[in-house]
Amino acid sequence: MSRFMNNVKTAMLLAGLMALFIYIGSFWGQNGMIMALIMGGMMNVIAYFFSDKIALATMGAKEVSEQNAPELVGMVRSLAQRAVLPMPRVYIAPTDVPNAFATGRNPKHAVVCVTAGIMKILDRNELEGVVGHELSHIKHYDMLISTVAATIAGAISMLPYMLRFVPIGGRDGEGRNPFAGLLMIIIAPIVAAIIQMAISRKREYNADNGGAELAGNPYSLATALEKLDRYNKRMPMPLPNPAQANLFIVEPFLGGGLSALFSTHPKTEKRVQALIGRPSTGLVR
Repeated sequence: MSRFMNNVKTAMLLAGLMALFIYIGSFWGQNGMIMALIMGGMMNVIAYFFSDKIALATMGAKEVSEQNAPELVGMVRSLAQRAVLPMPRVYIAPTDVPNAFATGRNPKHAVVCVTAGIMKILDRNELEGVVGHELSHIKHYDMLISTVAATIAGAISMLPYMLRFVPIGGRDGEGRNPFAGLLMIIIAPIVAAIIQMAISRKREYNADNGGAELAGNPYSLATALEKLDRYNKRMPMPLPNPAQANLFIVEPFLGGGLSALFSTHPKTEKRVQALIGRPSTGLVR
């Protein structure tokens, strides 16, 4: 029941993002609202069909098989069978920054991608926990939901620039209060970021629990999260598109301070506490 309620809340948050997007467009009159609706629809279609290709291309990831990565592919296959999922495609991204993500529009078109760096620092049990986490995302369609949320949130920030030559209120300049429109331009991206954050954080906790169940060992996932958090703070990942940060198991670049307020991931300490009942495993220094 709790998982069902989480899905309902996520659907409401996504609807809120789309409504905010259309509402911003309405400050430019009926044409602006129609343009916002069309843009939102087009971006969701692009996100649905091409999000996996975009994410993998950004990372320079290459598909692997049981011939060139037998241990990794065998692990994914075993855990996917345990989760009653189709076998996802498996990719390795050639970066030393340790991380992992899942992408794809549904379980039949899913991808699990790990970096070269994560395979160097995690033991087998820890890597199983990470793969289980990603498979849990796949099982509950989190990749699609997070991608759509990121796409709409990004578009909300772009929309005022695309409509900057149209007077607020429409071509005739009447209707909406221009000061209210300007205020909305400032506030809307912040509201969108908060909604996106709420969607992503809730899904991360759910995937942690699902991953621990699949791997059969919450302590291994907890130590993996601690290791990944520590290494990613030392080695920020230079992603061309910051909106993709929510895809990864731990946030790949987080400067701390105010930026942490809008992090798409919960604090690692809280995730570990949710997994094992205390803030730290005490195993990672």
